[in-house]
Amino acid sequence: MSVGSDTVTVKPDLALLRGENTVFPVYIDPPMGLALDERTVLSSDGDRFYDFDGDYGVGNCSRLGPWYCDKYHTNRMYFEFAPTNLAGKHVIDAVFRAYETWSFSCTPQGVDLWRTNNISEGSTWPGPAQLDLMGDRVVSAGRGTACSPEQPDSWIEFQDNPAEPDENLTSTVRSFANGKFSRLTLMLRATDEGNPDAWKRFDDNAQLQINYVPKPGLPSPYGVVPGNGTMRYCNPHIGDPLIVTDSTPRVQAGTQTLVQPASNGFKGSLHAYFDAERYDPNTGKWIHTWDALSPSYRPDGYLETVEMSYRADQIMYRVRMQTRSYWTHEGKTSSMSSGYTPWCYFKTDTTAPKAPVITSNGPYVPCLPNDCPGAGAPGQSGLFTFRPAPGDVDITGYRYRLITQTGASTVNGGSPAAQPVTPKLAGTHVLTVEAKDVRERYGEKAEYIFKVAPGQAPVGRWQYADRPEGTATSTTTKDTATEGTVRHDATLTGGATWSARARRGPGDHSLDLNSADPAKQQAYAATTGPAVNTRDSFTVSTWAYLTDTATNRVVLSSSGNQDSAFTLYYSANNRKWAFNRGAQDLATTPDIVSLADATSPARVWTHLAGVFDTKGNTDKTDDTIQLFVNGRPQGQPVRLSATAATYEPWMSPDGLQIGRTRSGGVYQQYFRGYIDETTVWQRALNADEVREESRGRETAILETPGAELVAHWTAEGAVGTQIGERSGYGKPALALSAEGAQLVAGDDGTELRLDGAKGHASATGPVIDETASFTVSARVRLDGAELATKPVGSRSYVLGQATPAGAESSWALWVEKTSEETYRWRFGRTATDPVGKATHDTWTSSQDVAELDSWVQVTGVYDHTEKTEEGYGNVRLYIGAAGQASYTPTFFGAAVQGAGALTAGRGSAQGTSGHFLPGALSDLRVWTGAMIEEQISNRVLGNPGDF
Repeated sequence: MSVGSDTVTVKPDLALLRGENTVFPVYIDPPMGLALDERTVLSSDGDRFYDFDGDYGVGNCSRLGPWYCDKYHTNRMYFEFAPTNLAGKHVIDAVFRAYETWSFSCTPQGVDLWRTNNISEGSTWPGPAQLDLMGDRVVSAGRGTACSPEQPDSWIEFQDNPAEPDENLTSTVRSFANGKFSRLTLMLRATDEGNPDAWKRFDDNAQLQINYVPKPGLPSPYGVVPGNGTMRYCNPHIGDPLIVTDSTPRVQAGTQTLVQPASNGFKGSLHAYFDAERYDPNTGKWIHTWDALSPSYRPDGYLETVEMSYRADQIMYRVRMQTRSYWTHEGKTSSMSSGYTPWCYFKTDTTAPKAPVITSNGPYVPCLPNDCPGAGAPGQSGLFTFRPAPGDVDITGYRYRLITQTGASTVNGGSPAAQPVTPKLAGTHVLTVEAKDVRERYGEKAEYIFKVAPGQAPVGRWQYADRPEGTATSTTTKDTATEGTVRHDATLTGGATWSARARRGPGDHSLDLNSADPAKQQAYAATTGPAVNTRDSFTVSTWAYLTDTATNRVVLSSSGNQDSAFTLYYSANNRKWAFNRGAQDLATTPDIVSLADATSPARVWTHLAGVFDTKGNTDKTDDTIQLFVNGRPQGQPVRLSATAATYEPWMSPDGLQIGRTRSGGVYQQYFRGYIDETTVWQRALNADEVREESRGRETAILETPGAELVAHWTAEGAVGTQIGERSGYGKPALALSAEGAQLVAGDDGTELRLDGAKGHASATGPVIDETASFTVSARVRLDGAELATKPVGSRSYVLGQATPAGAESSWALWVEKTSEETYRWRFGRTATDPVGKATHDTWTSSQDVAELDSWVQVTGVYDHTEKTEEGYGNVRLYIGAAGQASYTPTFFGAAVQGAGALTAGRGSAQGTSGHFLPGALSDLRVWTGAMIEEQISNRVLGNPGDF
């Protein structure tokens, strides 16, 4: 059922669509219960009842006068809630319910509900600090027929009373849902703890329920439809406006919630709002000219189309969009808005060229409304012919591109020859073409929608997930590919085994070639026959975690009698990853190498790929090889014949060698470390396909990225001057500074307390390959009093990795003082030149101000495969499980790798180190892989020890 189902008329304070008032219903989802995470009862006599069952007393249990207890004591009861499923929800109302089973007196007595600091199994009397009074009730229940009238057991509800402004349960729970603090702990206590009459008993089943609506997110997709087509476009630069040939153009916006609702969840009562301005060339100013609100409420994901009123010709306009979420509660209708999209610039020109005619010369065919057949393959060019629209007689050229590509190609002439267009990935593509006339005007976009069939699937894939259970002794890992009829299982040899350190996270396994036993340091795995024909185009890829850089270490190869047809390896002399091709199967012929652009850190997961490309012909002078590291091409393709005159394409008769190669007729250069997700294709993948493979999905089908916990420091259990690392990867402990940092027992267990002046903890990094995707998270409590003494603009660093020169942080989480009383969380990245000067930086910020003096979970994500307007590479920030919408570009495409100090409580920025954090830290974690919202909720906010 809906909490509210009233109808509301939007007041005509906007120039609504067609100038009419709009009537629409708005709803609030049914109440949702929050997850109860921990509970305890603390007693003044020293007893504590963590995770108690049944009912317990609250208040003063006395042995004086008519009252009698086994011993004199006072009890307080605590319930701690987790933010499970709260991300993206705006709390309208909150109710705390406790079930009273007994009261000492029939006379109603006061009981208070307080918000406190968090509890743990070790919490003792008097309990965590009381932060804020949530509410109070004067009640008596559970006496049954002993009272007149009868007082049965009853739920006691705490809900904000408008007549008592000090009651703010709803606003507190709203802050909790916004991620301002990581756990919400509520305490029941007697109002007068000296009054034995106030002794009550409550059950263990307390509830915290909320009414909510989804928060609105930025509209997606959005833009202007330039003519009669179906696609919308947004040109975000005034110098390149979209040309619109319709005087009443259509604008589109997809209504979005901030977090996608569950399939059975409330999708929201949303509206798309459009705001347009025109440019006045006389004043150089933008003037509001039109706005509209969609005519009725919409659910998440609804694409709204609105026709603008008449737009004058030859005028520059811009339009932006936002999503608005509405609700009605207790007879009052309210709303909240997302931020605005970037401006979309367009110019009306009804005499400009109309949409040209596009014809495919093959192999691609147009999609029909209910039929979109796939054709061709990724990397296969299609030929397209462009001709003027009927009636356009002065066309002199065309501009065209796939909308997934940056930049456009041009061709001159009204009837040019067919032009090649090369889609890089499988799936649906849109080719857009604009005609240019003799006045040098580009006109309306024409669209040709077609689908690219998937390229040939892998011919071999080894995931090493088939570790034998129990006492099984199998040494075979399965080839899980499905292409072709022959599978090439690999046999583990020489002490090779499986490891739980694996790229897809908990439950996954990798190939373990990291034995400390010298007798097992020539371990490897191999297939019994060739997994790929090395004479024809092929691609190999894998994840590698290298632990020993003393000599060359081979990840993959395919051998002949004397040499290897290819070798993917770490070059100790260059301290870089490399991919080579043996010129011939002779001991005396050279190896031709494609070398990584930069030095490569050890003890980090890195995605490697090598591509051998014959260009689809038998001319050996066209053959090239290229190395990719974390989805990025390294240098230019190496032309084999030009590098070695003796080069001949040849086929390896040997099986795929995982962890060794053959050179001079001898197997050697054995790998030390872990190998995972090994894959081979009998074709040359293009750069976009390699980047997609480097995402590291949990499975080949699911889009969820794999994420492996590779570093974890927790103050709980730490003693002395170090915080040990517990991920299983053996990263260094965090060493506490001599001054200003100490491990202390707090309300919620052991914490690292930092003074904001000198205190910090550091270890030698890096712990991740920062040219790939990663996730970092910290549980932190800010000291509000100390932060107040810092100047506006100051940063206080939570966790970060220094750049090699040390004067900047290659990545960092920090809090920034943006005004005298305002602080915001931030996550950012910085690139530097060889002398350490910052050349590019980007950061994203929290929407709400940072909560002070409470524990908060702050998480930063860098995704090297996420596409932005400027390219690939993006940063994201989460407070609790709430993703923070970014309204400024956060592109970071540099292949940057930090080195040296990884520090908690201190960082480097703008050429200086310091920026100390006043407050406390309890848990710091780093993952390989860019987590998404669901993973933030389940793994970051879940049990830290399990993930």
